[in-house]
Amino acid sequence: MRVAIVGATGNVGTSVLRSLIADPQIESIVGIARRRPSIELDKVEWAPADVVHSDLVPLLRGADAVVHLAWLIQPSRDRSVTKAVNQDGSRRVFAATAEAGVPSLVYASSVGAYSPGPKEYAVDETWPTRGIPTSFYSVDKAATERMLDSFEEEHPDIRVVRLRPGLIFKREAGAEVRRLFAGPFLPTTLVRPSFVKIVPDIPGLRLQCVHSYDVAEAYRLAITSDERGAFNVAADPVLDPPTLGEMFGARLVKVSPRVVRGFARATWKARLQPTPEGWVDLALQSPLLDTKRARADLGWEPAYTSKQALLDLMTGLRTNYGIDTPPLHPRSGGPFRIREIATGVGGRV
Repeated sequence: MRVAIVGATGNVGTSVLRSLIADPQIESIVGIARRRPSIELDKVEWAPADVVHSDLVPLLRGADAVVHLAWLIQPSRDRSVTKAVNQDGSRRVFAATAEAGVPSLVYASSVGAYSPGPKEYAVDETWPTRGIPTSFYSVDKAATERMLDSFEEEHPDIRVVRLRPGLIFKREAGAEVRRLFAGPFLPTTLVRPSFVKIVPDIPGLRLQCVHSYDVAEAYRLAITSDERGAFNVAADPVLDPPTLGEMFGARLVKVSPRVVRGFARATWKARLQPTPEGWVDLALQSPLLDTKRARADLGWEPAYTSKQALLDLMTGLRTNYGIDTPPLHPRSGGPFRIREIATGVGGRV
């Protein structure tokens, strides 16, 4: 079996490569990325390509499945760039998949595609995917779901799978997560469990996360199965303030969502960090995910708890850990993170 992975060098892409390389059913992989990494991997051939401009059809032709992971979270200050990659780029990947005659398409959707939902119980894959309007990430995820709806109607012969995971963490993504969400001024040496003395008790702060390796296994199972449709992917337990407080031995402090949102907005506008307030809305409004379908139909089971995934990421943040691909490399922000500062903290891809 031959698999083409569009966006193969990031947090999820490198984990998917890891899972597919270990699967004897997978004979060859084409790893497509905007910037070619220097690492060499068994079964993998690299193909530099840009989803907005490159001719993708020759790269996908001959594949048994296409996995579309390419997505931009930054630059948060240039909406034209993120929209071009996330929406227009996705449309081009889907069209190229059909033109190349690939029989299966597996797409990286997200909890962020869902409309606002409950925090008291988990929703299944039938919950509306209209997104959170104040989050550009969510808007793009929801728009891409609509593209796939049309794509499936036009190409019923192509098996389409949508994976909708919660927050995805791993140690090797530590440098990237710090750069994308926290920015250059975070003193990462302080990111250790013993230093967490206070957990903000924010109404609606109930999140689900999952280890990147476990998400990759869900992709592997989706690629090698005959299943179609959407699958929620998340690990237990739900991370809420009491759980985090117990986990770190920290004190809970009541904080208003309005204060958190205002702080995020003010520090983003002041270019102190790269994350606009829409991410706060996404965290507080997204529903909890019911993962029964992934477990029953794909046979998926996470090897890591949500607590283990978070702790693994914290280790990566503290040690500025990464691997030798352009998105994950520890020095991708430049010496002393100067490139992040020089491009406006949230102004670069």
